[in-house]
Amino acid sequence: MTASQIGRYSKYIRPISVSIDLIVISILGLFFLEDLNLNIEHYLIYQTIGWIAAAFSIKFYDVYRFTKPIEIISKIVKQGILFLLIIIAFFPFSKQVVFSGTVITLFISSVIGLITVSKFLLFYYLKEYRIITGSNYRSAVIIGYTPEAIRLKDLFETRNDYGYRFLGYFSDKKSNQNIKGKLADLKPFVIENFVDEIYCSLNEISNEHLKDLIDFADENNKTIKFIPDTKEIFSKKLKIDYYEFFPVLSLKKTILHDPATKVFKRTFDIVFSIIIIVFLLSWLIPLLAILIKLESSGPVFFKQGRPGIDENEFYCYKLRSMRMNKTTEKEASKNDPRVTRIGKFMRKTSLDEMPQFINVLLGEMSVVGPRPHLWAQNKIYGNKVKKYMVRHSVKPGITGLAQVSGFRGEIETDDDMINRIKFDVFYIENWSLILDLKIISQTIVNIFKGEEKAY
Repeated sequence: MTASQIGRYSKYIRPISVSIDLIVISILGLFFLEDLNLNIEHYLIYQTIGWIAAAFSIKFYDVYRFTKPIEIISKIVKQGILFLLIIIAFFPFSKQVVFSGTVITLFISSVIGLITVSKFLLFYYLKEYRIITGSNYRSAVIIGYTPEAIRLKDLFETRNDYGYRFLGYFSDKKSNQNIKGKLADLKPFVIENFVDEIYCSLNEISNEHLKDLIDFADENNKTIKFIPDTKEIFSKKLKIDYYEFFPVLSLKKTILHDPATKVFKRTFDIVFSIIIIVFLLSWLIPLLAILIKLESSGPVFFKQGRPGIDENEFYCYKLRSMRMNKTTEKEASKNDPRVTRIGKFMRKTSLDEMPQFINVLLGEMSVVGPRPHLWAQNKIYGNKVKKYMVRHSVKPGITGLAQVSGFRGEIETDDDMINRIKFDVFYIENWSLILDLKIISQTIVNIFKGEEKAY
């Protein structure tokens, strides 16, 4: 079974931008600061962490197709000031380092100059690229046929550099040749036409319909934004953007979707997985491999296609804990005859999951996140459990909040899955580094203690 392929090259733009900036500051750091008697390796690590921390705090990489140039300049100035303070803070802690105000000034000026050029080149290149090639467009529909909705549609059509394709209005209150359909026609149209963004006039839709629409957008990985009536009270969960002078409200993304958070979490995943692979798996896997081979014939490792981020399929690695069989899409149950004796021990202590640190290193999984389900479970529960598909908006994890909260193992009733999804969604919406560390700590405790539902 294969996963549907979702997305366009937009997801690579921010990682590329971050990578370019880190390369620039590293090369300039080596060029300008090598004569200051620094431990250059330690300094470059400090500099990289400092740059990412500063970018995270001011949302430096939150630049969108509708962002104004003056906002980009403001972000660059803030980032430059914070980065300067971070660099200066390094020197008092190293007595042998020679501080030079001139060198630091030249270094920071060069960094800000080159990054300003690269940022604006990328920003304007993408605008021109959309206009010339018609690529990287987002398709949009509007609920409502109000003056504000018409103005937004005109903006989409006149500002090609924003990169939107308008596909139609939907309204229950008005009916004319410009209306694509009723609200009841919206959901199938969005799915069939791969609509990316739904814009909604707040005075066009009831609270009940709005709640249903938000759930639909969550489950199908669509973006919903709101066209405000000036008399509306804005929710604290909404943020306001301006397309020129046109105000548009959208639901705030979770912190896990913030580019700086993604970079931080990915860095943590790489460092943590390398430590585990080098210092634990390097001797543990050969030992377990011998025990697996002694008890039953077959490969040591077991790989299985699982749905990952955006429901894209990846191969999840495990140590084989069952005898060879043809029912791999059937989850294990209590006293499952397929499970070997060493397999029972590995499943009880979660040691069979250890090869998934390779998946983490490859970027297919995270150390902490929603556990990847079987494709069969996706098929059963995808449209049955509310917000089930939200879990696919982030990378799956080796361990997760649901697992350490007692909701792991066999799904015996719908409530088991519902509770698991509640914890997964809570994790996505309330992520923090402290939460990740708590989950990892509890997972380690559970490994030594053994889990009742791990069979």
